[in-house]
Amino acid sequence: MVLAGADRLGQHAEHVNSLNVFPVPDGDTGTNMNLTMTAGVTELKNNGSGGVGSRAGVLSKGLLMGARGNSGVILSQLFRGFGRYAASYEELNTVHFAAALQSGVDTAYKAVVKPVEGTILTVAKEAAKHAVFFARRTTDITELMAEVLAKAKEALANTPELLPVLKQVGVVDSGGQGLVYIYEGFMEQLTGKVPAYVPIPGNVAAPSATVRAPQASQSVFDAAHSISAQAKLETEDIEFLYDMEFFINRKLGEGPNSIFDEDQFRKALSINGDSIIVIADDEVIKVHVHSKAPGEVLNLALRYGEITQIHILNMREQHRDLLTTGMDAAPMPELFADIPAEQVRPLDPASLPADEMAPYGFIAVASGQGISDIFKSLGVDVVLSGGQTMNPSTEDFVKAIHSISAQHIFVLPNNSNIVLAAQQARDLLEGERSVTVIPSKSIPQGISAAFAFQEEESTESNTDNMMNAVQHVKTGQVTYAVRDTVFDDLEITAGHYIGIADSKIVSTEEGLLETSKELLSKMLAGGDEIVTILVGEEAASETTESLAAWIHEVYPDAEVEIHEGGQPIYYYLFSVES
Repeated sequence: MVLAGADRLGQHAEHVNSLNVFPVPDGDTGTNMNLTMTAGVTELKNNGSGGVGSRAGVLSKGLLMGARGNSGVILSQLFRGFGRYAASYEELNTVHFAAALQSGVDTAYKAVVKPVEGTILTVAKEAAKHAVFFARRTTDITELMAEVLAKAKEALANTPELLPVLKQVGVVDSGGQGLVYIYEGFMEQLTGKVPAYVPIPGNVAAPSATVRAPQASQSVFDAAHSISAQAKLETEDIEFLYDMEFFINRKLGEGPNSIFDEDQFRKALSINGDSIIVIADDEVIKVHVHSKAPGEVLNLALRYGEITQIHILNMREQHRDLLTTGMDAAPMPELFADIPAEQVRPLDPASLPADEMAPYGFIAVASGQGISDIFKSLGVDVVLSGGQTMNPSTEDFVKAIHSISAQHIFVLPNNSNIVLAAQQARDLLEGERSVTVIPSKSIPQGISAAFAFQEEESTESNTDNMMNAVQHVKTGQVTYAVRDTVFDDLEITAGHYIGIADSKIVSTEEGLLETSKELLSKMLAGGDEIVTILVGEEAASETTESLAAWIHEVYPDAEVEIHEGGQPIYYYLFSVES
């Protein structure tokens, strides 16, 4: 049941993302819940044995250690409470199963400092309450689960009535929807049938609406799709902008301050934060908080032990990117697929003579084989695969840095959501490896920076040249709208294409060629002369040829280069330089 629930959630994580407006409209609830479940399932597959009680405990541990985001941490607590109740049982009957669900709800509510109704907590609570009631009337677990799922869907449909922001935007709660998908997976395993999707009132889209072409993966999530909910809220309304998660190893704490007072800790966090979840075990404390002052949070936590697995995201930046950038949430390729296995291991620079190390090394993030090949042709050593929501982690960058034998390494993140992870990797390796992060926020910016690099120049000169190159690139993208919406007074129709110039939607037409022309007209308004076109995996060659002919006719002085990028989601990526 757990494996089926995780699988069904993973299939529809992008739909859950599209509903995400609470506690902040950062569009990552589905991703976080999916990553959390994946961590739990991995632990279960590796170490699960014995009866249902012991396996539930293993799952709980995996979920706790892998929990991401507000919704992921709450989800881990629902299963943690379930596991605690089930621990002494080899099997669960209907009464036990219902009681375990209720134990999960009790545990989750205790972990959240200020529980909010109209969220995943409410959906779980109503479903568990009904399960306890109905379990006394049946001994059939399938019949009980059907009742649990029906009650969960009913509670989900009611979430807009409990949480005003959901009603304002016209969606149901994203975390609650994620939990319903998990419960649907439970039912699928028990019955052998895939539950039919029944649209819930206030739900912005059925999962099938995220599929924009027969050849596309179900995980395709379009720019216009993400706009539908998040664009109705203002970025600056995100008051507690830093999303923080970390563990405190309690056994490493020393002195009188290492005695952990959970209530005092929660109160201190609430001074400059909200969405606070604190989970304390004998050896570790899991902390999630949205804060105005991340430094103060970390200083407070240091009193109780050593901090590990730190994740900090700027949610205003996430929200801005959601409004203007398409999201590629397709299953992420193996990050180091192109690197021989023997190279993916830490290098000790001190063990290598300076004359055996190259002066410079490069890491870039890209999506699409053609774009990866372009970066490699420009001298990039490691190309990490990444998209808008499934980005390389700090650890991925650390591994990539260690795999390169170079005295100084430049990193091109090529996405605003990835810059922080790259910078964290640089900071972690300070004093060990020499690393510079060029904050490129798009593929064209990254390519321009790589072009500006000169092997014979100093690190400082190359950094200045690449930073300057990044700042003088105009970036354009063409993708596909899956629903009607309005953005900056521009009416977008489902089935039409949209053109994005430097993170702002500026054109939309029924045809791909017309949308591309309108976008390029705005990008070339300043008389720029160099146009680079990266062709996506779904763009037809005839359209590309017609677009090139139009540029030569209307802008005869423009120098045009066309490359097969192979990128998903975007039919074209444009770069315009003077």
